[in-house]
Amino acid sequence: MNVLMLVYNPFTNDPRVYNETRSLVQAGHEVTVIAFDREKQNLQRETWDGIQAIRLRTRLSPIQGFGWPFWNGLILLSWQWQAYRQAVLLHKEHHFNVIHCHDFDTLLAGVWLKQKLDLPLIYDAHEIFGYALATTFPSSIARVFLWFEKRLLAKVDSIVTVSEVLKKYFSSMTYKPISIVMNCKQLQNLEYQPPDNQGKFTIVYVGLLERTRTLFPLIHVADKLSDVHFIIGGIGKLDYVQTVKNECSKRRNITFLGRVPFDEVLPVTQKADAVFCMFDPADPISIIGMPNKLFEAMVCGRPIICTRGTYSGEFTEKEEIGLTVEYTEEALKQVIIQLRDDPALRERLGRNGLQAALTRYNWQSQKKNLLELYTDIETKVD
Repeated sequence: MNVLMLVYNPFTNDPRVYNETRSLVQAGHEVTVIAFDREKQNLQRETWDGIQAIRLRTRLSPIQGFGWPFWNGLILLSWQWQAYRQAVLLHKEHHFNVIHCHDFDTLLAGVWLKQKLDLPLIYDAHEIFGYALATTFPSSIARVFLWFEKRLLAKVDSIVTVSEVLKKYFSSMTYKPISIVMNCKQLQNLEYQPPDNQGKFTIVYVGLLERTRTLFPLIHVADKLSDVHFIIGGIGKLDYVQTVKNECSKRRNITFLGRVPFDEVLPVTQKADAVFCMFDPADPISIIGMPNKLFEAMVCGRPIICTRGTYSGEFTEKEEIGLTVEYTEEALKQVIIQLRDDPALRERLGRNGLQAALTRYNWQSQKKNLLELYTDIETKVD
């Protein structure tokens, strides 16, 4: 089949979208991704591992201060309209068979395309979009998007999501079929490999750099543990990233990497003695999230540090792949000390994580669910 995917990022650091597109190409499908190059820094057309990427830009630039929620909404609508028009033009040449929308910020364009081209529509919900908005936008705006998402769900043919929690959430709103494709990673090693960090106990975080990621408590803990090496990297809003970078530069025991290409995330993770994955439990999105860090730590055989009382924390406790703590700097400091001083505990938890990845939580197992969905759609199309 000829697949059209829509994603509201530049398709440079999104491992989920890359894993799905690459798996579809390997299975014999053709995939075109229409993406959003907000920062205007990437190639507008590129073929990557057999995937055609088309990155669109808007003339509108983000603003700060009063009116920024409304302005960002205009940017979103502008991009979706461009994506819709670009897809209609491409369809005349490529004759797409299915539309695959990643997250709610592409769904409206997907619904327009379904109505225009009469094609099956897949909604790939990486998260509950309204919950994510509530971390930065007024709650009234988040509620509008939750309502609008529920309305648009009536137009989709299939839903893909990342966990049982999100499947339950969407099942309460629709009877459409729902598949789970977790954000598991490609296996790296079949046997446990100890970290190669020259004997310096190392904590790693590579991911989104944003407020809910508890980065500043981690940075403050670094002040109190001068014998521990911290590695922080990732992407986010430019002003916040710059603030994190500035704070890291004041500490001799923190290495700030900035943007880490997603094919280098696992090699960096393998240098760690433990992986940091604490989230603010006051945010609904943090309570139910299943972050990439969990699966990265597992395939690398590294213990993970999570917030107690979150879904990721419950998963960590159930699988015995790391330690969970209360959401305080002191609790974080104490759990780092515990792992630092107990190499046998670190290895046991790391081995548990690797074994879980080998047997259940790996991309090879998850892509079967994705390919089964596409086989079912292909059968109906034919």
